[in-house]
Amino acid sequence: MSAGRTLNVVVTGGSGPSGIATARALREAGHTVFTVGSDGPRIEAGAAEAGSGVTPLVCDLASLADVRALHATVHAILAGTAGSIDGVIHLVGGWRGAKGIADQSDEDWDFLERAAITTLRNVTRVFFDDLAASDTGRFAMVSSTAVSSPTAGGASYVAAKAAAEAWTLALADGFRSGNAAPGTTESPMEQHSAAAIFVVKALVDAQMRAKSPERTFPGFTDVEDLAAAVVGLFTSPAAELNGRRLPLSR
Repeated sequence: MSAGRTLNVVVTGGSGPSGIATARALREAGHTVFTVGSDGPRIEAGAAEAGSGVTPLVCDLASLADVRALHATVHAILAGTAGSIDGVIHLVGGWRGAKGIADQSDEDWDFLERAAITTLRNVTRVFFDDLAASDTGRFAMVSSTAVSSPTAGGASYVAAKAAAEAWTLALADGFRSGNAAPGTTESPMEQHSAAAIFVVKALVDAQMRAKSPERTFPGFTDVEDLAAAVVGLFTSPAAELNGRRLPLSR
């Protein structure tokens, strides 16, 4: 756990409401925050909204070469501080639906595969060693309650989320194996890095509430609650988080 230490955290999907709220909460907790988005003006505006000291970076996370360049940029920025990367909070995704199985389109699948799976694969492959080496390494993604109860209309979306969850659980196993005592596969040493999955029905933010004041958004998770849960990852024992699905829906 961080025990009050300043950590360096990368928040992908940083220009959206959840990314802005998460970056702000991490910064207010005293951490150094890098937000990542594919659109320069949007990620700069998002970082400014998150608060002073949040560093915006542009990257196409679906490109492995671009993610490697992002990694090099963050390390270059941290070089003067002797710091390392302690956390990656992956908030990239999107929704596409259909009426049923027969009209699930290839275009929707390509979008979901790129947003939900490819970006996560690239980010975790490139940043894995950093998180595994940190004494408070944390990775988290946001998934959906629909994974446990898929509908025909949401087949492509749920399949993509399920694949992303499976990859994250494999990442958790990588952290667990990395903590094994030398020469063994069992009797792990104290866990210090963790990968976790936040599970929500859907997210809601202040702008959505203002746009539809008559709605109550039952079961939705406020982005501020998600942000608080992200901050809590860094003060909770890794062994209690690693490989866990953490429900945030009300």
